[in-house]
This record gives sequence, structure tokens and C-alpha cells, in this order.
Amino acid sequence: MACATSAGSAASPTNLRPTAGRRGQTIGQALSLTALGLALLAATPVANASAAPQDRTGQLVASAQHGKRAKATPRADQEATRYAGNAAAQALAAEIAQRRGWEQDWVAHWIGQAQQLPSVMRLIAPAQPGMAKNWAAYRARFVEPIRIEAGLRFWQAQRETLERAEASYGVPAWLIVGIIGVETLYGRHTGNYRVLDALATLSLDFPETHPRAAERQAYFRGELETLLQLSREQGVSPDAWRGSYAGAMGLPQFMPSSWTRHAVDFDGDGRIDLRTSAADAIGSVANYMQQHGWRSGMATHYPVRLEAGSEDLATLLAPDIKPSFDAARFQALGARLEQPASEHAGPLALVELRNGDPLQGGSAPSYVAGTENFYVVTRYNWSSYYALAVIELGQAVQAELTDPGAAR
Repeated sequence: MACATSAGSAASPTNLRPTAGRRGQTIGQALSLTALGLALLAATPVANASAAPQDRTGQLVASAQHGKRAKATPRADQEATRYAGNAAAQALAAEIAQRRGWEQDWVAHWIGQAQQLPSVMRLIAPAQPGMAKNWAAYRARFVEPIRIEAGLRFWQAQRETLERAEASYGVPAWLIVGIIGVETLYGRHTGNYRVLDALATLSLDFPETHPRAAERQAYFRGELETLLQLSREQGVSPDAWRGSYAGAMGLPQFMPSSWTRHAVDFDGDGRIDLRTSAADAIGSVANYMQQHGWRSGMATHYPVRLEAGSEDLATLLAPDIKPSFDAARFQALGARLEQPASEHAGPLALVELRNGDPLQGGSAPSYVAGTENFYVVTRYNWSSYYALAVIELGQAVQAELTDPGAAR
């Protein structure tokens, strides 16, 4: 979430959005696959729409937008009403205007122009309990021929820009390509919601039944304020921004706060445009990853062979996906590594990816040993499923680039 899912992409995710690390032929077909995959992401706590408020992309937030729960569109909000005259909206406008030193009438006008969207309130709700995560099914939605082919064309068209981003930020081109591919299918699905409406709804009418309603509402109020700031700085009407149901925008699905903190003018035209400039999106994703601790040359994860008993497994999984064990301790607890993983210098995490409910015909979970770089990828969208899908899509596109047909 940059984007929280959850917001307009695989995200959120987005997105868009649970605490860090808790457990997303024809183009139309490709988007349909994205929708199915993001439904699974909606069941996976991520950091856009449902994560703790902090700097993030709209990924998580964006992520859930493509999910089954996100089939509603802005056109479905027939009962939408404007916030003009709403006492809470007027109070929020006065608060923002005073804090920022802006004209209160201007702030009140734009918040008053926003519409309350019932579909947004439904979509932001946590996934229903009992929805089993399935890594194999989730992966199949993103690491598939149509998305790989689209990624190949994107890489070929943006080769020089990707090389420059990798040289400038130390973030590999395949990772940037994987993120943009999972998020928005390389700009083909960036969201149709008016971001002003989405953020106003989540600022003023966040569902009280949400387990973290107060925290989430405060986060979205900050994003609404930042959207107004972004509008003033860029000379864009506040109602002109389009994005996910949680407010993530552009090719990389950045939330407004991530846009202001991490977006860069990578094409050198004097303005930052994540909506139409692939170069700005590429540079901004690379900058985001670097700022969140990406280490050039470090692997994201390693294969692991699990021999841990129940107590040791519980110990390994307790930190969730936060790298917490050196290689020796990791193996002493029954998570066996091969070289070069056994010589990895930094901490590792045992990452568990469920493959459905075994009682309902699902398979045993999959496991990888995640490094600090794997954890960095989850800062874009707080989901291990999302992170591994991004990694494997990007690497599949790279394989296709260097050896056509290899990833098929």
C-alpha cells in the first residue's frame, strides 16, 4: 500500500493495508485472474487498508480492490450522498485548515464535494473468518503467461529506465517489474474510484465494527489531508484523482503519503506523475524500496526443509515474517538450509504460506526462509503471499527476457 491493497491493485491492497507480516487469451482474462487472486489477498492481512497506520504504499489497500469482494464499482453507489453540510465533515475541514494554514472555505468546499460511498465501507471490512489462504492458487493468478508477457513488453519498452533505477537505487529491475505487474498489470488497472470520495468516506464513516476502527480512521484522515496537499502542490483539482477504493493511485498504487514521501521525478520533466509516467513509477518504486531498507545483492529468500517438532515450529513462527534467527539457530530449531543459505550473514524468518485447509482437501503449507530483503518487500504490502508473488513474477519476466520460453 506505498499502496494498502490494498487500494487499487493486488494489492490491496494496497492496497491496502493486522500488524506487519501477519498471516493478490485476452487482457480481459488477465484482469479476471487478477480479481480472483486479490480475493485471496483480501484474506491475507496486509498493510494498505488494514495495517497499522504508517508510511506505506497503496498496495495493500490496493490489493483487495481486485478481489471478489471488490466487484462493486463507483457506479454501484447509487445511494451515495455528498458530505456538504455534514457536521463531522465541517469539523474535519476546520481542523485541517487550521493545522495547515489553508483557507477554511477551500478545505470545506472540497470535503463537502466528496461523496459517501457505501461500497467503500463494505470493501474495507475485514475478510470473513474461515476463508482459507492458498498460496498455490494465489501464485497462479499472478505468475501466469499473460502477466509474464505483459511484463516482458513493459521491460523491453522501459529497459533503459529500469537499468538507471537499478544503478541509482540498488533495487533490481525484476523486483520493480514484479511490483508494478502485480499492482496494476503495468498500468492497465489503476482504479476508477474518485480518491477524494474514497478517503472522505473512510475518514468520516469508517465502519465502527472494524476491530481497529479508530486507528484506521485516523490513518485515512491523514491520507485525505495529504491528498489535498498533493492537489495544491501539483495544481490538480482534488476531485480529479482516480484510484482504488482505499485511495491508492497510479501505476505503483501509492497512497498520498507515500506519493509525497517517496515519489520521484525520474523522467526529468519537472513534475512527478505516477499516473501516466512509467519512468516516474519505476523510479518511485525503487526509491520506496531503498528507503525501506533494501540491500543490494542480498537474496530475498531461500528454500528450507522443515524437520522441526511442534514446539520448535511454534518458536520459528512466533516472530511471523520478521527475520529473527541467525542461520545456526534457524537450523538448530529444525529448519534445514543448503548453501549458500546456511552461510547467510543476516537474520532469517520462517515464512509459512498456507495451501488451503487440509481438512477441506488442501495441501500442507509451503515454507521459505525469508531474509531482510523479503521483509522489505512486505513493507510495500504487508503480506508474505504478495511478496513472494511479486518476487516470482519479476523473476519469471526476467527469465523470459533472457531466455524466451523459459518461464512458460
